[in-house]
Amino acid sequence: MRKLLIVALIALTAVPSFAADEKKEDDLKTFYAVGQVMARQLGVFSLTPDELAQVKKGLDDGIAGKSQVDMDAYKMKIQQLAVERRNAQGEKLAAQSKEFIEKAAKEKGAVKTPSGLVYKSIKEGTGASPAATDKVKVNYRGTLIDGKEFDSSAAAGKPAEFRLDQVIKCWTEGVQKMKAGGKAQLVCPSDIAYGERGSGVIPANATLVFEVELLEVVK
Repeated sequence: MRKLLIVALIALTAVPSFAADEKKEDDLKTFYAVGQVMARQLGVFSLTPDELAQVKKGLDDGIAGKSQVDMDAYKMKIQQLAVERRNAQGEKLAAQSKEFIEKAAKEKGAVKTPSGLVYKSIKEGTGASPAATDKVKVNYRGTLIDGKEFDSSAAAGKPAEFRLDQVIKCWTEGVQKMKAGGKAQLVCPSDIAYGERGSGVIPANATLVFEVELLEVVK
């Protein structure tokens, strides 16, 4: 009996230790996430290794309460640099996107519509085709032209449901061409996607590639 009590006491005293370790690990992950947020915010600058080193130095000095520059004087320069880099990225991306779309349109079975959408059926469905005002249930995966995934129903853990007239124009047009049970690839030029604004991790002027499986037309 005494041995059982000792074991129980050891277990009870160990629980706070495990809990503290878990909290510490979670806190560290939170700080890591802060770094990820900062990295996304800095993405517009397309930093070189030398430029990134200067950013890290500025961060260290800022945390220490020091500065080698007059921040009031440099606020405008930072804004100008962001605009210049964003414009340069946009021009480069536009050229890459044009080439990508032209290549996609030449693939077997691909059809380019007047809007610029490149539609390619992967698997023909046998059910109904949706209207623009219909609600649909889909599985999907969205990537940039470099293959980097930015969104998917798998990441959300369940199919997505939405009205076709409440999403980007590319989806409104492309999914109407599908039948329930079918799967298709949609190559979406930026002007029928998120345009010059971009969205979250999607940069401005980005051509997007979606693989869409139409599970159901929800009338």
